[in-house]
Amino acid sequence: MRVKVQEAPFDVADEMRGFGAPGTGAIVTFTGVVRNSDSGNLTAMEIEHYPGMTEAALAQIATRAQERWQLGDVLVIHRHGRLIPGEQIMMVATASRHRKAAFEAADFLMDYLKSRAPFWKKEITADGAEWVAARDEDEAALDRWSPEL
Repeated sequence: MRVKVQEAPFDVADEMRGFGAPGTGAIVTFTGVVRNSDSGNLTAMEIEHYPGMTEAALAQIATRAQERWQLGDVLVIHRHGRLIPGEQIMMVATASRHRKAAFEAADFLMDYLKSRAPFWKKEITADGAEWVAARDEDEAALDRWSPEL
């Protein structure tokens, strides 16, 4: 299991080298990118976090996923700092003996990262800056994982 919180860009191919474990039959990856606003005027997104606390929280949820789905390997990467639309913001990878477990665990991790991971995001446009509020649909997505989250 690896958890990384970093400012620097990452290379998916480099991160996947050596990923998995003996007996792996499925690897699922998801890479999120900064998307532009609905109006198309997003200049950048600034992501803040508390070093140490954030890594510990991500490691804890990755461990839960590993235990719940009997994963052979887990990777979680999340960037911080100033990112522009189109840049990679995060990556999740899961390895399991079977595809269903790998897909479900990746989905679980992505829901957590979207709603509960200790990151604070500010959208910057030509009109100013605004903190991103939690969305009801993101919170509702967590209900299917109860009591895990």
